[in-house]
Amino acid sequence: MLRNLSAWHLVILVAVLVLLFGANKLPELARGVGQSLRIFKSEVKDLTADEPAGSPAAPVGLAPTAPGGVVPAPATPPGPQQPAA
Repeated sequence: MLRNLSAWHLVILVAVLVLLFGANKLPELARGVGQSLRIFKSEVKDLTADEPAGSPAAPVGLAPTAPGGVVPAPATPPGPQQPAA
């Protein structure tokens, strides 16, 4: 995909960026992109470090299912007995 780029393509691309954003905004734009990439990389590293190796993580908020896709009913603790009238 990027194999067909020549020096003229890059010159035109830089000229368009300067025209769109202005010469003063380009360093700020590059700094913001760099910070975003650094944050993204650190978050991805934290995600991979949190998961133990060899065990897939269960999705958060989903109830475990029994074989056949049936969701088991939650166990209810026994409440006080009503006296028979």
